[in-house]
Amino acid sequence: MSTQYAAADLSGRGQLNSVQLNVVTLVDMDRAAATGSLEGCLCMMDNSIGGTGQGTDHVETVCKQGQVINWIIRPIDMHKRPDGTWPPMPKINNLVFLDIEKGDEEDVAERRVMTELKVYGGPDLMRDPYTAVYYYWAGAVMSTAPPGVYRYRFVLELEKEHGTDKLYLNTVAHPSLRILPV
Repeated sequence: MSTQYAAADLSGRGQLNSVQLNVVTLVDMDRAAATGSLEGCLCMMDNSIGGTGQGTDHVETVCKQGQVINWIIRPIDMHKRPDGTWPPMPKINNLVFLDIEKGDEEDVAERRVMTELKVYGGPDLMRDPYTAVYYYWAGAVMSTAPPGVYRYRFVLELEKEHGTDKLYLNTVAHPSLRILPV
């Protein structure tokens, strides 16, 4: 086995054939709105085999070519309030893969890594008094994506507590996908 993939324990490699992976991100909305930054405001977890950085803002998700990944995002405070309203919600406006080969982690990758799945499963339900709703971004890893580590950043849209203005923030740390060959 190549040392390039030694970081992941591949003993459960057959489990990588799952239909999809989930990357769940919790956002401290109050802190992000107060500081105008996502630094220290994200907690990410996934259900990949061999992924690292669980509970941090730079999780590394182990996946395979062609695999579907769902990025689910929600605020840390997800409880309905006594007045019946929901707290402000975060939304993934975009997921941007970065070109680390150029040495600048802020350069957008020229090679396509994912195919976005615009409508995946049933349409999202509108909020009602009985159903909590969260936003997600779904995509399939390109079957032609070369194995390796691909860093990305989120562009998040945060609802503000009062008013109709939105706050747009980019992640500071860069989570990543470790794509394994099929």
